Amino acid sequence: MNDERLVVTGTGIRTIGQMTMESIAWIKKADRVLYIISDPIAEEMIKTLNPSGAESLQSFYAENKPRLKTYHEMIDRTLHCLRSGEIVCMAAYGHPGVFAYPTHESVRRARAEGFKARMLPGISAEDCLFADLNVDPAMAGCQSFEATDFLVNGRMIDPSSNLILWQVGVLGDTTFKPYVYDVRGMPQLMQKLYSYYSPYHDVYIYEAPLFPGVEPVIRKVPLYWLPNSGVSAISTLYIPPSMPPRVDTALSQALGLNSQG
Repeated sequence: MNDERLVVTGTGIRTIGQMTMESIAWIKKADRVLYIISDPIAEEMIKTLNPSGAESLQSFYAENKPRLKTYHEMIDRTLHCLRSGEIVCMAAYGHPGVFAYPTHESVRRARAEGFKARMLPGISAEDCLFADLNVDPAMAGCQSFEATDFLVNGRMIDPSSNLILWQVGVLGDTTFKPYVYDVRGMPQLMQKLYSYYSPYHDVYIYEAPLFPGVEPVIRKVPLYWLPNSGVSAISTLYIPPSMPPRVDTALSQALGLNSQG
């Protein structure tokens, strides 16, 4: 624990109870804790753990400002602190490696400059989704895409598997909005999903709870109702399988699987 100069850690979705002991130790140890968190409880916890070194990076966000520009400013600030000789802990909401470009890029650039850097795992919204919706990704497989990427990059899916679409509430918008996003790509998303699923196939709008004692948001709606389901910036779309898998009978027999059970 003495060699790292940059440690990137996650606070979990619900900071109280989901932050690991290892993450807490690094937040305490660091000269500078650069955090990307909007949850006031998580922010207060970090300030309590490291009163002199805690510094929010949220100020780099601005309405209608491209998110990529904000991310590069966060990375530059992180590298500046490293070059100044500080031990830096970069703390991000959820898992620091899931939908977190500035954390990955900070580690990459720090290593390129000769600093020892590592990333610690955390609890992501996907982990919470598997628990709250009682989904085992091993049972039918699981496909996971960022919603805009899924739409514009021609991603192909298997409707016999689980599908998770992240950030469906900011679909097609690359800027930051403090409140409501213009989900301008929803008609195109619906058209693509209809090529795989019936309009009446049930889908789930999911939002992980941020605070202890708060229930998750789980809205089950038919696919055709998705545009009217009130998706927000933190909404995740979960689509369960709509058909059984296509079994390769010859291969199954060759492996002796048909004789089991």
